[in-house]
Amino acid sequence: MPEVTEPGIITGETGTQRLVGYVIDVRGRSEARCWLDVGPEHLNRHNVLHGGIATMLLDSACGATASLTVDARGTAPFLTVSLTTQFVAPARKGRVTAVGRLTGGGRSLLYITGELRDADDRLIATATGVFKKVPAERLA
Repeated sequence: MPEVTEPGIITGETGTQRLVGYVIDVRGRSEARCWLDVGPEHLNRHNVLHGGIATMLLDSACGATASLTVDARGTAPFLTVSLTTQFVAPARKGRVTAVGRLTGGGRSLLYITGELRDADDRLIATATGVFKKVPAERLA
C-alpha cells in the first residue's frame, strides 16, 4: 500500500520505490513529477548518478503522467511499452527531478516525454516513451 504523507505525494508504493527512495508528486497536475535526493548509494563507479536510476526516475514520472490521464490520484497502472533515454550531463549529489509530459496517443497507447533536471535546473537526461493502460482483467 502506498504511503501518503500528503495528498498527491506517493512514497513506498513499490519495492523499487522503497529501495531507491524516490517520491512521486501528482498534486493537482497533468504532469507527474518524480524526485530523488541523490546519495552515495545512487552513484556509479564514476561518482555520478547511475544511468539506470536516471532512467527509472524518467520511467516513473512518465508512467505516473500516463496514469493521470485516467486517475487523478496517479495510481492507475500503466505498462511501459518502450522507453528511450538520452543522457545529457552527469548528476552528482543533491535533488534530481523528473517530469513527464503527455505528447499524444489514443485509446490504447499514450506517448510521453520526460526530462530529468538537477537542483540547478540543469538538464541531466531526456526520455521518450510509449505507455499502455493495464487492462482491468489483468488486475484481478
